[in-house]
Amino acid sequence: MNHRLHLRFEQLEQATDRLLKSAEALGSKSHQSPGLGQWSAAQVVQHLVVSETGISQYLDKKLQHSEELEKAGLGHTLKSVLLRVLLRLPFTRFKAPSRLAELTPDQVESLPQLREEWQSVRRRLEQTLNEYPGKLLDRAIFKHPRSGMLTIYQTLDFMLDHVLHHQRQLERIGKALQ
Repeated sequence: MNHRLHLRFEQLEQATDRLLKSAEALGSKSHQSPGLGQWSAAQVVQHLVVSETGISQYLDKKLQHSEELEKAGLGHTLKSVLLRVLLRLPFTRFKAPSRLAELTPDQVESLPQLREEWQSVRRRLEQTLNEYPGKLLDRAIFKHPRSGMLTIYQTLDFMLDHVLHHQRQLERIGKALQ
């Protein structure tokens, strides 16, 4: 894995561990919704696991047809920066894409099971990054539902910002449940 990918991956690992610890700190309340129509902490974690699973599968699929990947340009960069800014604004909320929202039922697995599943998905991502061809670093490889195609660097930045965005959500859930 090249140095820049490694740094982003390590940031993602640290943010994920912090988020999981926040959810686990809620104990038996981790599956309790703070209000009508709101996700529980466990549902947030499940959403992130499902999201990252989809991203990893998409990357693996695109790497099989890497000759078709287009070079990322200024437009890709601008859309990526806008996505990062919006995810970092504390008052910004997004509606989850329907395919992810549907996969987040009221009854979810236990946090230890979700942690184990996420670690498995993350190890697969790490393997993909370890084998990632240097010639594809500037290629658009992941299609984000709102901002469009992203490079592998931008994809990891999104994944980190996505976890941090939901970390703030977990903090709100924790306050509401106290």
